[in-house]
Amino acid sequence: MNRVAAWRVVRRAGCLALGAAVVAACSGGSAQYLSIATGGTGGVYYPYGGGLAKLISEKIPGISATAEVTGASVDNLKLLQQGRADLAFTLADTLAEAVKGTGPFADTGAVPAQTVAILYQNFTHIVTLDGSGIASIADLRGRIVSVGSPGSGTELIATRVLEAAGLDAHRDIRRQALGAAESVNALKDGKLDAFFWSGGLPTPAVQDLASTSGIHIRLLPNAEFAAALTQKYGPGLYGEAMVPARSYRGVLEAVPVITVGNLLVAPASMPEPLAHDITKLLFDEQRALIAIHPEARHLAPATGPADSPAPFHPGAIRYYRARSWK
Repeated sequence: MNRVAAWRVVRRAGCLALGAAVVAACSGGSAQYLSIATGGTGGVYYPYGGGLAKLISEKIPGISATAEVTGASVDNLKLLQQGRADLAFTLADTLAEAVKGTGPFADTGAVPAQTVAILYQNFTHIVTLDGSGIASIADLRGRIVSVGSPGSGTELIATRVLEAAGLDAHRDIRRQALGAAESVNALKDGKLDAFFWSGGLPTPAVQDLASTSGIHIRLLPNAEFAAALTQKYGPGLYGEAMVPARSYRGVLEAVPVITVGNLLVAPASMPEPLAHDITKLLFDEQRALIAIHPEARHLAPATGPADSPAPFHPGAIRYYRARSWK
């Protein structure tokens, strides 16, 4: 049988089953396959998603999940829309555009995504090296700068931050479009002057760069532009926080940056029992997820509809209501 979305009907020997009920309804071991769209190997989405896939496969009967390497948020939501992914990691600002069918989704239309969980906050990294002569976003003018891989949430926020700072992301920099790991390698090789990365703390690729002998990284402050982004794109998407000192080797002082939330989403067509089981699993197995990546410590139950720019899935709502959502 070809791989299909997890909520589609499994047909085997005249048996019909749906979602996590497959074991109760069928016998013989056929499993549904669930694809989790994550991001590049140098970021947080991929290890987090890999850990979640392992837990789903182990803990939810009849489901076999895999984490897929992708271009991240924009690509993930388009894969969800196309029925090629069953769960997706995404940034909140990208999700806001997706559910409206605007921005990167203007050509493909609104994505029927619903939120399963609020995961953690991304920190807007703008990474350069000591000695580059770059001390602020304004200094990026004319420089070789990666704005993130095509189809990523990093690309979206990089474009918006540059615009807020008075720079055109296509004309005022020598634009490259690389993921975190590729950006790190290019910076090491002298092929980049700086790169944007929207990710959790610590991001493995940036950690690797900062730990390289002879390399001294600098993170550019950018929190001053959060208010402009909120004014243009609406409330609830962008915040401000400090990258703590020593989050990365050589970063000796806290750096103020823009933050944006990360969410796990599913298609509206996912059955309610399956979405409930996945939501419950996230919280039941939070310790196991933290062991895979420390950002999982920020997982907390949603408190109401305003927590996400997309509607919550009914299965997730059932779980949250049982805990605290009134």
